[in-house]
Amino acid sequence: MRCIADTAPRPEQGYALEPFAGGAVYLRNFHPRDIPRISEIVADALREHYEPSLYTSLSQQWPQGFLVAQDRSGVPQGFLLGVNQVPGEARVLMFAVDSRWRSRGVGAHLMDVFFQRCRARGMVRVTLEVRVGNATAIRFYTRFGFSVNDLLRGYYSDGENGYQLSRDL
Repeated sequence: MRCIADTAPRPEQGYALEPFAGGAVYLRNFHPRDIPRISEIVADALREHYEPSLYTSLSQQWPQGFLVAQDRSGVPQGFLLGVNQVPGEARVLMFAVDSRWRSRGVGAHLMDVFFQRCRARGMVRVTLEVRVGNATAIRFYTRFGFSVNDLLRGYYSDGENGYQLSRDL
């Protein structure tokens, strides 16, 4: 928990830090130096492994759609990677929070700020995919107004099925 009298970390050139009332976490845009830590979070939380260059190339499509939640020392503890491939629609490609930071509101803050950025860009809908066995994530998304559109058979690299979810903004 950050004391209100504490000095917030200084933003780096081009980074807009958004303080989070639930603790010493700040949101900012992705930077390529985040890749090793984000890869760790993805491997643990999403059970997937991607080429490091994927993060950089995806971030270039819509830089404001790739949010990183960093701790006071600047280490990423969660992220949301969104893209805009269809007019008026955002897609959450990846979203995860380090296990030590879960259930502390970090994911909710990432989602809230992402929705704000989507609306500012004129988007009216958000979609995402989730593993059918990830009941915790499905409950989280349901609280944010997402509902199931489709079952995606064998969607994940290990063969697990996924759900496609969506919600209107």
